[in-house]
Amino acid sequence: MTTSSENQTMIQKIGQIAVPVTDLQRAVEFYRDALELPFLFQAPPGLAFFSCGEVRLLLDAAVEPTTERCSSIIYFQVEKIYAACKKIESHGVVLEQPPHLIAHMGTHDLWMAFFRDPDGNLLGLMCEVTPDSTPA
Repeated sequence: MTTSSENQTMIQKIGQIAVPVTDLQRAVEFYRDALELPFLFQAPPGLAFFSCGEVRLLLDAAVEPTTERCSSIIYFQVEKIYAACKKIESHGVVLEQPPHLIAHMGTHDLWMAFFRDPDGNLLGLMCEVTPDSTPA
């Protein structure tokens, strides 16, 4: 017989995501100003932290420079994808893929758009809307 504590997973949620950057100040300006994430603090030797809902975003300029850079795609959830894209484009951000429908999920439609930060890390915006509404 298993107890309820044995059925719980060890990992509860994502607490923080690290993104490698080459120029910390430029990256801070991008994530703070263009994406409007709340800036939390900076720490040596080249770290900056932002709040993104319940997840903390860490910009890491302290990593050893390499010829290969890898980063996971971070998907930022927004309420109105077209309005969000227009706002980040006003900061000079170029969309790699404009808002487009990814899938009809039954209860909602999933829309996404993609762009890169100043270091070339791929980022996405995602929006879930009811099937009978537009993602504005």
